[in-house]
Amino acid sequence: MRRKLAGASLIAAAAITTAALAQAPESQQGIQPRGTTSYSRVVIDKPFKEVMRERVQQKPIIKRRHDALLKERYDLANRPSGEGRMSRGKKLQAGPRARLAKGVTWDALGRMSPAEIKARKLFPAAYMPLPHPDQAEGGMVFPQFHIDEIKSQEQRDLTRFDLDFDLPDHFLPEFPPAIFLTTRPDLGDVSQGKLVTIENYFDLFNGILNPKQIEGLRLLVTPFPQQQFNQTDDRRTVRPSRGVTCFDCHVNGHSNASTHLVGDIRPQDFRRRIDTPTLRGANIQRLFGSQRALKTMEDFTEFEQRAAYFDGDPVIATKKGVNILERGSQVQFMSEFENLLNFPPAPKLRVLDGKLDPKLASEAEKRGQEVFFGKGQCSVCHVPPYYTDNLMHDLKLERFFDQTRVDERVMTGDGPIKTFPLRGIKDSPPYLHDGRLLTLEDTVEFFNLVLELQLDAAEKRDLVSFMKAL
Repeated sequence: MRRKLAGASLIAAAAITTAALAQAPESQQGIQPRGTTSYSRVVIDKPFKEVMRERVQQKPIIKRRHDALLKERYDLANRPSGEGRMSRGKKLQAGPRARLAKGVTWDALGRMSPAEIKARKLFPAAYMPLPHPDQAEGGMVFPQFHIDEIKSQEQRDLTRFDLDFDLPDHFLPEFPPAIFLTTRPDLGDVSQGKLVTIENYFDLFNGILNPKQIEGLRLLVTPFPQQQFNQTDDRRTVRPSRGVTCFDCHVNGHSNASTHLVGDIRPQDFRRRIDTPTLRGANIQRLFGSQRALKTMEDFTEFEQRAAYFDGDPVIATKKGVNILERGSQVQFMSEFENLLNFPPAPKLRVLDGKLDPKLASEAEKRGQEVFFGKGQCSVCHVPPYYTDNLMHDLKLERFFDQTRVDERVMTGDGPIKTFPLRGIKDSPPYLHDGRLLTLEDTVEFFNLVLELQLDAAEKRDLVSFMKAL
Protein backbone atom coordinates (compact mmCIF):
# COMPACT_ATOMS: atom_id res chain seq x y z
CA MET A 1 0.00 0.00 0.00
CA ARG A 2 2.83 2.40 0.88
CA ARG A 3 4.43 1.76 -2.54
CA LYS A 4 1.15 2.51 -4.30
CA LEU A 5 0.80 5.78 -2.40
CA ALA A 6 4.37 6.72 -3.24
CA GLY A 7 3.74 5.92 -6.89
CA ALA A 8 0.56 8.00 -6.89
CA SER A 9 2.47 10.89 -5.32
CA LEU A 10 5.10 10.71 -8.05
CA ILE A 11 2.44 10.71 -10.77
CA ALA A 12 0.67 13.67 -9.16
CA ALA A 13 3.95 15.57 -8.85
CA ALA A 14 4.74 14.90 -12.50
CA ALA A 15 1.31 16.17 -13.52
CA ILE A 16 1.80 19.36 -11.48
CA THR A 17 5.24 19.89 -13.05
CA THR A 18 3.84 19.39 -16.56
CA ALA A 19 1.03 21.86 -15.88
CA ALA A 20 3.48 24.41 -14.49
CA LEU A 21 5.69 24.09 -17.56
CA ALA A 22 2.69 24.59 -19.82
CA GLN A 23 1.88 27.86 -18.07
CA ALA A 24 5.47 29.13 -17.85
CA PRO A 25 6.94 31.45 -20.49
CA GLU A 26 8.66 29.50 -23.26
CA SER A 27 12.03 30.99 -22.34
CA GLN A 28 11.78 29.43 -18.86
CA GLN A 29 10.73 25.96 -19.94
CA GLY A 30 13.22 23.10 -19.96
CA ILE A 31 14.93 22.52 -23.31
CA GLN A 32 15.33 18.91 -24.39
CA PRO A 33 18.52 18.67 -26.47
CA ARG A 34 17.51 15.27 -27.90
CA GLY A 35 14.25 14.22 -29.54
CA THR A 36 12.37 10.99 -28.84
CA THR A 37 12.86 9.80 -32.43
CA SER A 38 14.57 10.88 -35.65
CA TYR A 39 11.78 9.54 -37.88
CA SER A 40 8.52 10.97 -39.17
CA ARG A 41 5.31 9.08 -38.63
CA VAL A 42 4.55 6.99 -41.70
CA VAL A 43 1.02 5.85 -40.88
CA ILE A 44 -1.50 8.63 -40.22
CA ASP A 45 -3.99 7.60 -37.52
CA LYS A 46 -6.61 10.27 -38.30
CA PRO A 47 -8.70 10.80 -41.43
CA PHE A 48 -7.32 13.55 -43.66
CA LYS A 49 -10.43 15.74 -43.26
CA GLU A 50 -10.08 15.63 -39.48
CA VAL A 51 -6.39 16.58 -39.63
CA MET A 52 -7.20 19.43 -42.00
CA ARG A 53 -10.02 20.70 -39.79
CA GLU A 54 -7.76 20.73 -36.72
CA ARG A 55 -4.93 22.47 -38.56
CA VAL A 56 -7.26 25.10 -40.03
CA GLN A 57 -8.62 25.82 -36.55
CA GLN A 58 -5.08 26.22 -35.17
CA LYS A 59 -3.92 28.44 -38.03
CA PRO A 60 -5.08 31.85 -36.66
CA ILE A 61 -3.66 31.02 -33.21
CA ILE A 62 -0.26 30.13 -34.66
CA LYS A 63 -0.33 33.19 -36.92
CA ARG A 64 -1.11 35.59 -34.05
CA ARG A 65 1.76 34.20 -31.99
CA HIS A 66 4.26 34.43 -34.84
CA ASP A 67 3.07 37.88 -35.97
CA ALA A 68 3.52 39.11 -32.41
CA LEU A 69 7.12 37.86 -32.47
CA LEU A 70 7.81 39.66 -35.77
CA LYS A 71 6.33 42.94 -34.53
CA GLU A 72 8.27 42.68 -31.28
CA ARG A 73 11.53 42.08 -33.15
CA TYR A 74 11.19 44.35 -36.20
CA ASP A 75 9.95 47.64 -37.55
CA LEU A 76 7.97 46.19 -40.49
CA ALA A 77 6.89 49.48 -42.08
CA ASN A 78 7.22 49.95 -45.83
CA ARG A 79 9.91 52.65 -45.87
CA PRO A 80 11.87 52.54 -49.15
CA SER A 81 15.38 53.88 -49.47
CA GLY A 82 16.08 56.79 -51.78
CA GLU A 83 19.36 55.19 -52.83
CA GLY A 84 19.76 52.09 -54.96
CA ARG A 85 17.32 49.71 -56.60
CA MET A 86 17.24 46.04 -57.53
CA SER A 87 18.04 44.95 -61.08
CA ARG A 88 14.49 45.35 -62.37
CA GLY A 89 13.75 48.51 -60.38
CA LYS A 90 12.26 47.46 -57.04
CA LYS A 91 13.19 49.87 -54.25
CA LEU A 92 15.29 48.70 -51.32
CA GLN A 93 14.05 49.15 -47.77
CA ALA A 94 15.89 51.71 -45.66
CA GLY A 95 17.48 51.54 -42.23
CA PRO A 96 18.11 48.79 -39.70
CA ARG A 97 14.74 47.29 -38.75
CA ALA A 98 15.78 45.40 -35.62
CA ARG A 99 14.20 46.83 -32.46
CA LEU A 100 16.51 47.64 -29.55
CA ALA A 101 15.81 47.50 -25.84
CA LYS A 102 14.35 50.71 -24.45
CA GLY A 103 16.99 53.38 -23.86
CA VAL A 104 19.70 51.56 -25.85
CA THR A 105 21.29 52.98 -29.01
CA TRP A 106 23.29 51.24 -31.72
CA ASP A 107 26.39 53.20 -30.78
CA ALA A 108 26.10 52.30 -27.10
CA LEU A 109 25.46 48.64 -27.92
CA GLY A 110 28.44 48.55 -30.27
CA ARG A 111 30.77 49.63 -27.45
CA MET A 112 29.71 46.77 -25.15
CA SER A 113 31.50 43.43 -24.91
CA PRO A 114 29.68 40.20 -25.78
CA ALA A 115 29.71 39.24 -22.10
CA GLU A 116 28.08 42.53 -21.08
CA ILE A 117 25.44 42.27 -23.82
CA LYS A 118 24.65 38.73 -22.70
CA ALA A 119 24.54 39.57 -19.00
CA ARG A 120 22.19 42.52 -19.60
CA LYS A 121 20.14 40.61 -22.22
CA LEU A 122 20.57 43.40 -24.76
CA PHE A 123 21.37 41.43 -27.92
CA PRO A 124 18.62 42.37 -30.41
CA ALA A 125 16.05 39.60 -30.61
CA ALA A 126 15.88 40.22 -34.37
CA TYR A 127 19.49 39.04 -34.67
CA MET A 128 18.78 35.72 -32.95
CA PRO A 129 17.54 32.78 -35.06
CA LEU A 130 14.28 33.50 -36.87
CA PRO A 131 11.67 30.78 -36.29
CA HIS A 132 9.70 29.24 -39.12
CA PRO A 133 6.13 30.62 -39.41
CA ASP A 134 5.13 27.40 -37.64
CA GLN A 135 8.30 25.90 -36.19
CA ALA A 136 6.56 22.81 -34.82
CA GLU A 137 5.15 21.96 -38.25
CA GLY A 138 7.78 23.35 -40.66
CA GLY A 139 7.78 22.73 -44.39
CA MET A 140 7.86 24.83 -47.54
CA VAL A 141 5.92 28.11 -47.47
CA PHE A 142 5.64 30.46 -50.46
CA PRO A 143 4.87 34.19 -50.74
CA GLN A 144 1.36 34.90 -51.96
CA PHE A 145 2.52 36.66 -55.15
CA HIS A 146 4.25 33.46 -56.24
CA ILE A 147 1.25 31.29 -55.36
CA ASP A 148 -1.00 33.56 -57.44
CA GLU A 149 1.26 33.51 -60.52
CA ILE A 150 1.74 29.73 -60.49
CA LYS A 151 -2.00 29.24 -60.12
CA SER A 152 -2.59 31.59 -63.04
CA GLN A 153 -0.06 29.92 -65.36
CA GLU A 154 -0.30 26.25 -64.39
CA GLN A 155 -3.50 25.90 -62.34
CA ARG A 156 -1.22 24.34 -59.70
CA ASP A 157 -2.01 25.52 -56.17
CA LEU A 158 0.84 26.09 -53.69
CA THR A 159 -1.54 27.27 -50.96
CA ARG A 160 -1.20 25.51 -47.62
CA PHE A 161 -4.44 25.20 -45.68
CA ASP A 162 -2.58 25.47 -42.39
CA LEU A 163 -0.02 28.24 -42.91
CA ASP A 164 0.84 31.48 -44.74
CA PHE A 165 4.18 33.12 -45.51
CA ASP A 166 5.19 35.59 -42.82
CA LEU A 167 7.44 38.45 -44.04
CA PRO A 168 5.91 41.48 -45.84
CA ASP A 169 6.44 41.65 -49.60
CA HIS A 170 8.47 44.87 -49.43
CA PHE A 171 11.31 43.02 -47.68
CA LEU A 172 11.49 40.32 -50.37
CA PRO A 173 13.31 40.13 -53.74
CA GLU A 174 11.61 41.65 -56.77
CA PHE A 175 9.22 39.35 -58.62
CA PRO A 176 9.88 37.93 -61.08
CA PRO A 177 13.63 38.48 -60.96
CA ALA A 178 15.86 38.95 -63.98
CA ILE A 179 17.91 36.12 -65.50
CA PHE A 180 21.45 36.79 -66.69
CA LEU A 181 23.42 34.06 -68.48
CA THR A 182 27.21 33.67 -68.43
CA THR A 183 27.05 32.39 -72.00
CA ARG A 184 24.97 35.26 -73.44
CA PRO A 185 25.75 38.50 -71.58
CA ASP A 186 24.77 40.40 -74.71
CA LEU A 187 21.10 39.48 -74.13
CA GLY A 188 20.80 41.10 -70.71
CA ASP A 189 17.69 39.87 -68.86
CA VAL A 190 16.56 36.79 -70.82
CA SER A 191 13.42 36.32 -68.70
CA GLN A 192 11.68 39.14 -70.61
CA GLY A 193 10.09 40.11 -67.31
CA LYS A 194 8.28 36.76 -67.01
CA LEU A 195 8.21 34.03 -64.38
CA VAL A 196 9.74 30.97 -66.06
CA THR A 197 7.48 27.91 -65.71
CA ILE A 198 6.71 24.65 -67.49
CA GLU A 199 4.27 26.69 -69.59
CA ASN A 200 6.78 29.07 -71.18
CA TYR A 201 10.35 27.80 -70.64
CA PHE A 202 10.67 26.40 -74.17
CA ASP A 203 9.50 29.54 -75.93
CA LEU A 204 11.81 31.70 -73.80
CA PHE A 205 14.98 29.61 -74.17
CA ASN A 206 14.71 27.69 -77.45
CA GLY A 207 17.52 28.98 -79.67
CA ILE A 208 19.52 30.30 -76.69
CA LEU A 209 20.36 27.07 -74.82
CA ASN A 210 21.62 23.76 -76.15
CA PRO A 211 19.38 20.64 -75.90
CA LYS A 212 20.99 19.41 -72.65
CA GLN A 213 20.47 22.77 -70.97
CA ILE A 214 16.87 23.01 -72.16
CA GLU A 215 16.19 19.56 -70.71
CA GLY A 216 17.85 20.61 -67.45
CA LEU A 217 15.64 23.70 -67.30
CA ARG A 218 12.56 21.57 -68.02
CA LEU A 219 13.33 19.44 -64.99
CA LEU A 220 13.87 22.55 -62.85
CA VAL A 221 10.33 23.74 -63.64
CA THR A 222 8.65 20.32 -63.43
CA PRO A 223 6.62 19.63 -60.24
CA PHE A 224 7.68 16.68 -58.10
CA PRO A 225 6.21 15.46 -54.75
CA GLN A 226 7.45 17.10 -51.56
CA GLN A 227 6.73 16.70 -47.85
CA GLN A 228 3.76 19.09 -47.70
CA PHE A 229 2.83 19.03 -51.41
CA ASN A 230 2.07 15.48 -52.53
CA GLN A 231 -0.80 13.10 -53.24
CA THR A 232 -1.01 11.21 -49.94
CA ASP A 233 -3.17 11.87 -46.89
CA ASP A 234 -0.03 13.24 -45.20
CA ARG A 235 -0.04 16.60 -47.01
CA ARG A 236 -0.93 20.24 -46.30
CA THR A 237 -2.95 21.07 -49.40
CA VAL A 238 -6.72 20.70 -49.75
CA ARG A 239 -6.44 18.68 -52.94
CA PRO A 240 -3.75 16.12 -53.79
CA SER A 241 -0.81 18.10 -55.16
CA ARG A 242 1.46 17.49 -58.13
CA GLY A 243 4.23 18.86 -55.92
CA VAL A 244 6.73 21.70 -56.17
CA THR A 245 9.49 22.63 -58.59
CA CYS A 246 13.08 23.68 -57.94
CA PHE A 247 12.16 27.07 -59.37
CA ASP A 248 9.21 27.49 -56.99
CA CYS A 249 11.86 28.55 -54.44
CA HIS A 250 14.79 29.46 -56.71
CA VAL A 251 12.53 31.61 -58.87
CA ASN A 252 14.10 32.29 -62.29
CA GLY A 253 17.31 30.85 -60.85
CA HIS A 254 17.28 33.48 -58.12
CA SER A 255 14.99 33.57 -55.05
CA ASN A 256 11.59 34.70 -53.84
CA ALA A 257 12.59 34.20 -50.16
CA SER A 258 10.42 31.09 -49.80
CA THR A 259 11.17 29.42 -46.50
CA HIS A 260 11.62 25.89 -45.19
CA LEU A 261 13.46 24.07 -42.38
CA VAL A 262 16.77 22.27 -42.84
CA GLY A 263 16.33 18.53 -43.03
CA ASP A 264 19.51 17.49 -41.25
CA ILE A 265 18.84 18.58 -37.64
CA ARG A 266 16.80 16.96 -34.88
CA PRO A 267 14.81 17.61 -32.72
CA GLN A 268 12.32 19.91 -34.42
CA ASP A 269 12.79 22.96 -32.18
CA PHE A 270 16.52 23.04 -33.06
CA ARG A 271 15.94 22.89 -36.82
CA ARG A 272 17.01 26.03 -38.65
CA ARG A 273 14.88 28.10 -40.96
CA ILE A 274 16.12 28.43 -44.56
CA ASP A 275 15.89 31.59 -46.60
CA THR A 276 16.14 30.40 -50.21
CA PRO A 277 19.55 31.50 -51.54
CA THR A 278 20.06 32.72 -55.09
CA LEU A 279 21.61 30.38 -57.67
CA ARG A 280 23.25 33.32 -59.43
CA GLY A 281 26.99 32.81 -59.65
CA ALA A 282 26.76 29.08 -58.89
CA ASN A 283 29.60 28.47 -61.34
CA ILE A 284 32.15 30.26 -59.14
CA GLN A 285 31.09 28.58 -55.88
CA ARG A 286 32.64 25.51 -54.31
CA LEU A 287 30.20 24.97 -51.44
CA PHE A 288 26.42 24.64 -51.64
CA GLY A 289 23.75 24.74 -48.96
CA SER A 290 24.06 27.37 -46.23
CA GLN A 291 25.39 24.88 -43.68
CA ARG A 292 25.60 21.50 -45.42
CA ALA A 293 28.88 22.14 -47.27
CA LEU A 294 27.83 20.12 -50.33
CA LYS A 295 30.82 20.10 -52.64
CA THR A 296 29.32 20.35 -56.14
CA MET A 297 26.23 21.74 -57.81
CA GLU A 298 25.40 18.17 -58.81
CA ASP A 299 25.49 17.11 -55.13
CA PHE A 300 23.23 20.01 -54.23
CA THR A 301 20.74 19.27 -57.01
CA GLU A 302 20.49 15.59 -56.13
CA PHE A 303 20.36 16.24 -52.38
CA GLU A 304 17.41 18.61 -52.73
CA GLN A 305 15.28 15.98 -54.48
CA ARG A 306 16.29 12.99 -52.38
CA ALA A 307 16.47 14.54 -48.91
CA ALA A 308 15.65 18.24 -48.48
CA TYR A 309 12.21 17.84 -50.07
CA PHE A 310 11.35 15.26 -47.39
CA ASP A 311 13.03 16.59 -44.25
CA GLY A 312 15.98 14.23 -44.65
CA ASP A 313 13.77 11.16 -44.11
CA PRO A 314 14.00 8.56 -46.92
CA VAL A 315 11.27 6.44 -45.30
CA ILE A 316 8.58 9.11 -45.61
CA ALA A 317 9.99 10.11 -49.01
CA THR A 318 9.19 6.66 -50.42
CA LYS A 319 5.60 6.93 -49.20
CA LYS A 320 5.09 10.38 -50.71
CA GLY A 321 6.65 9.69 -54.09
CA VAL A 322 10.29 10.80 -54.09
CA ASN A 323 11.65 11.54 -57.57
CA ILE A 324 14.98 9.74 -57.98
CA LEU A 325 16.98 11.70 -60.54
CA GLU A 326 19.51 9.92 -62.75
CA ARG A 327 22.93 11.32 -61.90
CA GLY A 328 24.63 10.91 -65.26
CA SER A 329 22.05 12.80 -67.30
CA GLN A 330 19.18 14.47 -65.41
CA VAL A 331 21.26 15.80 -62.49
CA GLN A 332 24.06 16.81 -64.84
CA PHE A 333 21.67 18.59 -67.23
CA MET A 334 20.01 20.51 -64.38
CA SER A 335 23.38 21.50 -62.95
CA GLU A 336 24.66 22.59 -66.36
CA PHE A 337 21.82 25.09 -66.64
CA GLU A 338 22.22 26.26 -63.01
CA ASN A 339 25.90 26.95 -63.70
CA LEU A 340 24.94 29.36 -66.49
CA LEU A 341 23.16 31.74 -64.08
CA ASN A 342 25.19 34.92 -63.78
CA PHE A 343 25.35 37.78 -61.32
CA PRO A 344 23.57 40.99 -62.36
CA PRO A 345 25.73 43.64 -64.07
CA ALA A 346 27.76 45.88 -61.76
CA PRO A 347 29.01 48.68 -64.02
CA LYS A 348 30.98 50.46 -61.29
CA LEU A 349 33.28 47.48 -60.65
CA ARG A 350 36.61 46.97 -62.42
CA VAL A 351 36.93 43.93 -64.66
CA LEU A 352 39.75 41.97 -63.02
CA ASP A 353 39.78 42.69 -59.29
CA GLY A 354 36.08 43.45 -58.79
CA LYS A 355 36.81 46.67 -56.91
CA LEU A 356 35.31 50.07 -57.65
CA ASP A 357 36.39 52.05 -60.67
CA PRO A 358 37.24 55.39 -58.99
CA LYS A 359 36.09 57.29 -62.10
CA LEU A 360 32.55 55.87 -61.76
CA ALA A 361 32.04 55.47 -58.00
CA SER A 362 30.55 58.05 -55.66
CA GLU A 363 32.53 59.39 -52.72
CA ALA A 364 30.31 57.44 -50.28
CA GLU A 365 30.92 54.20 -52.22
CA LYS A 366 34.68 54.77 -52.22
CA ARG A 367 34.70 55.47 -48.47
CA GLY A 368 32.59 52.34 -47.97
CA GLN A 369 35.11 50.30 -49.93
CA GLU A 370 37.85 51.50 -47.60
CA VAL A 371 35.82 50.35 -44.60
CA PHE A 372 35.06 47.02 -46.31
CA PHE A 373 38.75 46.24 -46.88
CA GLY A 374 39.93 47.89 -43.68
CA LYS A 375 38.26 48.47 -40.34
CA GLY A 376 35.15 46.48 -41.29
CA GLN A 377 37.17 43.28 -41.93
CA CYS A 378 34.51 42.23 -44.47
CA SER A 379 37.08 41.15 -47.04
CA VAL A 380 38.56 38.54 -44.69
CA CYS A 381 35.68 36.28 -45.80
CA HIS A 382 34.14 38.17 -48.73
CA VAL A 383 37.11 38.16 -51.10
CA PRO A 384 36.82 39.94 -54.47
CA PRO A 385 36.08 39.69 -57.34
CA TYR A 386 32.99 37.66 -56.33
CA TYR A 387 33.20 38.52 -52.64
CA THR A 388 33.32 35.01 -51.21
CA ASP A 389 36.12 32.79 -49.92
CA ASN A 390 34.15 29.57 -50.56
CA LEU A 391 34.64 28.57 -46.92
CA MET A 392 32.49 28.11 -43.81
CA HIS A 393 32.78 30.26 -40.66
CA ASP A 394 31.27 30.03 -37.17
CA LEU A 395 30.28 33.43 -35.74
CA LYS A 396 29.84 31.99 -32.21
CA LEU A 397 26.61 33.87 -31.54
CA GLU A 398 26.15 31.95 -28.30
CA ARG A 399 28.51 34.55 -26.79
CA PHE A 400 25.67 37.08 -26.89
CA PHE A 401 22.57 35.34 -25.50
CA ASP A 402 21.35 32.43 -23.39
CA GLN A 403 19.76 29.38 -24.93
CA THR A 404 16.00 29.87 -24.67
CA ARG A 405 12.88 28.71 -26.50
CA VAL A 406 10.98 31.35 -28.45
CA ASP A 407 7.95 30.64 -30.64
CA GLU A 408 8.74 26.88 -30.54
CA ARG A 409 12.35 27.53 -31.69
CA VAL A 410 15.39 27.14 -29.45
CA MET A 411 17.68 30.15 -29.71
CA THR A 412 21.17 28.77 -30.29
CA GLY A 413 24.39 29.61 -32.04
CA ASP A 414 24.32 28.77 -35.73
CA GLY A 415 27.54 26.83 -36.15
CA PRO A 416 29.52 27.12 -39.41
CA ILE A 417 27.79 29.07 -42.19
CA LYS A 418 29.07 29.29 -45.75
CA THR A 419 30.27 32.64 -47.04
CA PHE A 420 27.66 33.74 -49.55
CA PRO A 421 28.92 35.86 -52.50
CA LEU A 422 28.10 39.55 -52.12
CA ARG A 423 27.94 40.23 -55.86
CA GLY A 424 24.42 41.44 -56.58
CA ILE A 425 23.58 41.39 -52.87
CA LYS A 426 21.05 44.21 -53.16
CA ASP A 427 18.78 41.82 -55.12
CA SER A 428 18.64 39.20 -52.36
CA PRO A 429 16.87 40.43 -49.20
CA PRO A 430 16.33 39.28 -46.51
CA TYR A 431 19.84 38.33 -45.39
CA LEU A 432 21.79 35.64 -43.50
CA HIS A 433 20.95 31.98 -43.98
CA ASP A 434 17.55 32.21 -42.26
CA GLY A 435 16.49 35.68 -43.41
CA ARG A 436 16.64 37.26 -39.94
CA LEU A 437 18.32 40.44 -41.28
CA LEU A 438 15.73 42.39 -43.25
CA THR A 439 17.95 45.08 -44.80
CA LEU A 440 21.56 45.77 -45.73
CA GLU A 441 21.68 48.19 -42.80
CA ASP A 442 20.73 45.31 -40.52
CA THR A 443 23.58 43.21 -41.90
CA VAL A 444 26.02 46.00 -41.10
CA GLU A 445 24.69 46.44 -37.55
CA PHE A 446 24.70 42.66 -37.02
CA PHE A 447 28.33 42.18 -38.06
CA ASN A 448 29.40 45.34 -36.26
CA LEU A 449 28.14 43.73 -33.04
CA VAL A 450 29.24 40.16 -33.71
CA LEU A 451 32.75 41.07 -34.88
CA GLU A 452 33.11 43.90 -32.33
CA LEU A 453 34.14 46.39 -35.02
CA GLN A 454 32.94 49.62 -33.35
CA LEU A 455 32.10 51.31 -36.65
CA ASP A 456 30.64 54.80 -36.36
CA ALA A 457 27.38 55.88 -38.02
CA ALA A 458 29.10 57.41 -41.05
CA GLU A 459 31.20 54.28 -41.67
CA LYS A 460 28.07 52.14 -41.53
CA ARG A 461 26.26 54.31 -44.08
CA ASP A 462 29.23 54.26 -46.44
CA LEU A 463 29.55 50.48 -46.12
CA VAL A 464 25.91 50.06 -47.18
CA SER A 465 26.51 52.36 -50.16
CA PHE A 466 29.45 50.20 -51.25
CA MET A 467 27.47 46.95 -51.00
CA LYS A 468 24.71 48.41 -53.15
CA ALA A 469 27.29 48.90 -55.91
CA LEU A 470 28.48 45.28 -55.89
